[in-house]
Amino acid sequence: MRYPLGFVAAFACMNVHAAAWQPADGHQQLPIWPGAIPDAKAVTGPEEMTLRDDKLVAGRPWLEVDNVTRPTMTVYSPTGHNTGAAVIVFPGGGDRSLAIDLEGTEVCDWLTSIGVTCVLLKYRVPGSGPHWDPVRNVRVIPKVHTALQDAQRTLGLVRQHAAEWGIDPHKIGVLGFSAGGHLVAAISTHGKRIYQPVDQADEESCRPDYAVALYPGHMSANYRADLSRLNPTIRVSGQTPPTFLLHAQDDPVDPVEFSLLYYAALKKADVPVELHLYAQGGHAFGLRPSRNAITQWPALVETWLGTIGVTPQK
Repeated sequence: MRYPLGFVAAFACMNVHAAAWQPADGHQQLPIWPGAIPDAKAVTGPEEMTLRDDKLVAGRPWLEVDNVTRPTMTVYSPTGHNTGAAVIVFPGGGDRSLAIDLEGTEVCDWLTSIGVTCVLLKYRVPGSGPHWDPVRNVRVIPKVHTALQDAQRTLGLVRQHAAEWGIDPHKIGVLGFSAGGHLVAAISTHGKRIYQPVDQADEESCRPDYAVALYPGHMSANYRADLSRLNPTIRVSGQTPPTFLLHAQDDPVDPVEFSLLYYAALKKADVPVELHLYAQGGHAFGLRPSRNAITQWPALVETWLGTIGVTPQK
């Protein structure tokens, strides 16, 4: 999703929070829960969107969405040939907010251009998954991983509507960044739903057919205090789907060991896994190009999707 320069400039000059995020014209947000939302938290404020011009990425601001209490999904259809593949995208944001364009709509622009249906999940934040509390300076593990509930529900809905949306129900994957990357690992290793079924969509499998995790967060036993063991909530098995991992060794937020631990566990379980490490790249770069070679990762994913049979090989 690209914004006219006038829009960005006006938004930046206003320096205020805006109302809830809405997709571009021609796309509709769909609620993923038909009624009561499981394990819903008390509303602390309205959903709002902020243009982050204080932390530019590739010289451009990005949109942050906060206080998401009613999760939604937005479906983006392929712009050219439809390969039948689909990817559910989980933006990052530390489970405090969502980088809705940097790691969301801009990803959908790329995926739809290569014939893949993109489903953007606006999952619940804050506190919906493991996160770092900057005030107490500790990692917090919530009693219920509500972001995972949202992800599992969305996967079932996409499978239920596969024929309607031109999707092969056996070619539905997930892709996420940072906190969204952790969500990729969580949904890949939890074969059973962590909420009570609601309707027929919950009778569908909630296991993705393939997974892409970029600089995933909270993958160790105790964040930076213990980088020798995988987070015990990530239960890798032979049923874990083929996985693509990408990380920068100089990532100042999520250490490269997070991907290394997950890679080792996947390899031990004989899960097909591809790992790409780069010396430089930092954190939260999304798809925006820079001088760092790591930002060429979309081409690597395109090749990988062909090698695992999800899209036609080039």
